[in-house]
Amino acid sequence: MRIFAGINWNSQPLMAESTLKHKTTVSLFWSFADKFGQQIINLGTGIILMRILDPAEYGLIGALAIFIAFSGILIDSGFTRALLNRKTISPAEYSTVFYFNVGLAILLYLILFAAAPLLAELFHDPRIEAISKVLFLSLLFNAAGIIQQTLLIRKADFRGMTKVNMTALLIAGTVAIAMAFSGYGVWALVVQTLLYAFFRSLFLWFYSKWTPLKVFSIRLLRSFSGLSNKLLLTSLISAIFNNIYPSIIAFFFPNAMKQVGYYSQANKYQEIPFGILSNTYRQVSMLVLPEINEQTERLKRVVSKMIKSLAFLSFPIGFLMILIAEPGFVFLFKEKWLPAVPYFQVLCLAGMISPFAFVMNELFIAREKADYFLGVEIIKRVLLILLIALLFRYGIMGLAASWVIYTWLTLAISLVLTRKLIGYTLTDFFRDAFPYAILAFVSVATGYFITLRIHQNMLFLLINTVGVSLLYLLLCSLCKLEMTREVGQWLNNKRDEKNNRKA
Repeated sequence: MRIFAGINWNSQPLMAESTLKHKTTVSLFWSFADKFGQQIINLGTGIILMRILDPAEYGLIGALAIFIAFSGILIDSGFTRALLNRKTISPAEYSTVFYFNVGLAILLYLILFAAAPLLAELFHDPRIEAISKVLFLSLLFNAAGIIQQTLLIRKADFRGMTKVNMTALLIAGTVAIAMAFSGYGVWALVVQTLLYAFFRSLFLWFYSKWTPLKVFSIRLLRSFSGLSNKLLLTSLISAIFNNIYPSIIAFFFPNAMKQVGYYSQANKYQEIPFGILSNTYRQVSMLVLPEINEQTERLKRVVSKMIKSLAFLSFPIGFLMILIAEPGFVFLFKEKWLPAVPYFQVLCLAGMISPFAFVMNELFIAREKADYFLGVEIIKRVLLILLIALLFRYGIMGLAASWVIYTWLTLAISLVLTRKLIGYTLTDFFRDAFPYAILAFVSVATGYFITLRIHQNMLFLLINTVGVSLLYLLLCSLCKLEMTREVGQWLNNKRDEKNNRKA
């Protein structure tokens, strides 16, 4: 999709404009291909594994997610994002950050290894001890490939990233499926995580062709501290609270591991499409926004275009997923996963908003406003604690509702700061995004009433997926919304290019 088509680039020379647009288009394509491909593989693997394994086995992994996420952020230490934000990086700086990351990973693994018996007691399940000791090895493997990944992103080599990620996923998924069929239970999931981390780092080393120098400098490490420390604290806060719900469920609720399995898998699968959008736009924003970070009006136009394109995709996907959730779960995962459906539907209301936050966050970083980023995170998490405390009494569904309310409120907070930075207001957001939200809701509501009496799952899924999509595109076209014109222009250009090649 030509996200930046139609923007007035008058403030820059023609070559710079053309280069930026080409870079953006290519990066967006391969970044999308990477995230889409990963999610397709994860979906295919997940369907098979969820049909074989028990929800409680997924709960054992879900309960430990917060520790993996927290440690992963600590290992990165905010340096990767700081590296991406600099114009030039020396080999010594890369090597210094590499050794720091690996050393910290080893330290964290030893701490978590020693804490494994305590984790088993905390979550009231003795299996946690052995599982955590093995599962946390993934931290070491991931740390070994962080700099190689950074190099590929700096070169905008998303094609290489796609090859690396998808190959590693295929290997890990294939082994996990074989183990699940052989009766290894939860260990299939543990080995899947380990193998993905191992092969991903291995392929990153091979593909990037970078090896560290025998150099480590505290002085160079400190040179990143200004931005990286704030990003680190921000990311740590985010990692804790984004993964805290499974741990809360595992600790406080009866039949805990089964419920963690239902909640964590519901959250995982509602995140698939929104994760594709979020990560695609995040990686492209990393490249595009810093290049124009001193041009306020241009930034505002680019952000507006991003919001419109995200709304065009995110809202219809979210509402459609809510509509087809129950027959979709039965068809894909069998009836044993039906208790996950209500969580899935509620969490979709948060998921469809989450990609917009990624754009705002990258804007703060591009303008080197890490204090904004950190301030927003602190305000957001205080708000989340209050919402959890308020809605905890209503059980797991209350926790899911707290996340939805939190997501919408925090977007509003980010938009308050965005107004201060580039003049993009809450009113601008509503003008850009909500026409698509309204038309998506109308399309899905129409599909619901038309198929109300259809009880055959496949027929229900087919009619709604195809019918709602076509109705939504028709309504967008009739209302002459901008993104419909963009898509039409893109298709016409592709057709012209094809005809020219034939001629």
